[in-house]
Amino acid sequence: MLAPTPPLLSEPGSRQFRSAMGMFATGVAIVTVRTATGEVAGLTVNSFNSVSMHPPLIVWSLACRSHAVPAFSAATHYAINVLPADQHALALRFASSTGDRWQGVDWQPGLGGAPLLAGALAQFECANQHHQLEGDHLLFIGRVERCVHRSDAAPLVFHGGKFFTEPLA
Repeated sequence: MLAPTPPLLSEPGSRQFRSAMGMFATGVAIVTVRTATGEVAGLTVNSFNSVSMHPPLIVWSLACRSHAVPAFSAATHYAINVLPADQHALALRFASSTGDRWQGVDWQPGLGGAPLLAGALAQFECANQHHQLEGDHLLFIGRVERCVHRSDAAPLVFHGGKFFTEPLA
């Protein structure tokens, strides 16, 4: 007997689509940038992936309604800081739209001044190669110019709308 056919989505942003996408466990990263005026900006993402090994390219997406669109669109470089499980609080801070995200955060400037966060599990310093509008998000393609990683910590994982600091059972 065949399973019933699920209904077609009535709209691209439906709750059903969001819930289904939430079943794909992802890592968590903070993307950072320094603007032309010297300000730093950053935000938490879980929409980050590799595109190509040769040349090394990554992709991440940013909601068009984000206050950070101008900073990232105009930047020559940005950094992807992949978070370990012990940086759960930092992920929440950079996901929030209130407060000073940078107060007390230990970082150093990378390529183009993009902040590299202390304690990150991996860091990708990228030239802002291309961005394009797709639906309600901008897709950013970055050419990785330098990357580092460590393997002595568990990753911070996002699944089903929740952060996990231990492996999924």
